[in-house]
Amino acid sequence: MSLQRIRVAIDELRRQYPKLTHPLAQLDLAVLNRDLYADRDGLLVDASRGGQLGIRGVLELYLSRVEKDDVGASRLYPFTRPHLETAPRLVAIDPKISFGRPVIAGTSIPTAVLHERWKAGDSITDLAEDYDRGVAEIEEALRYEAA
Repeated sequence: MSLQRIRVAIDELRRQYPKLTHPLAQLDLAVLNRDLYADRDGLLVDASRGGQLGIRGVLELYLSRVEKDDVGASRLYPFTRPHLETAPRLVAIDPKISFGRPVIAGTSIPTAVLHERWKAGDSITDLAEDYDRGVAEIEEALRYEAA
């Protein structure tokens, strides 16, 4: 998000929630497609678009792919298939693992390395054996990189 959009969002959050002294710290926030959403009282408010309400059912599908810890967002499971509802969580992006590059979830195996080896001629079963992973995990990593 640009600093200008963040300023607009802060102004909107202060307008919507005047009793909060530090809205960025006091609200549960999420960024999706360069928009800042605040989750408060069961509503998803798009603060970067003048307080427009988000459709929870649609946004929750995306927001459910983000894991949070005490500090904030800690891990993202990107979509790897066109049918978002059934996309598995086999690829993860975690800033603490492999400098935030996409990896097979629960490992530090970069999807880009698997993709390069596959393009060079290694088979999926060879990759699965070399990295001691399931074929489904290798296929999902390749699907992510191909997108």
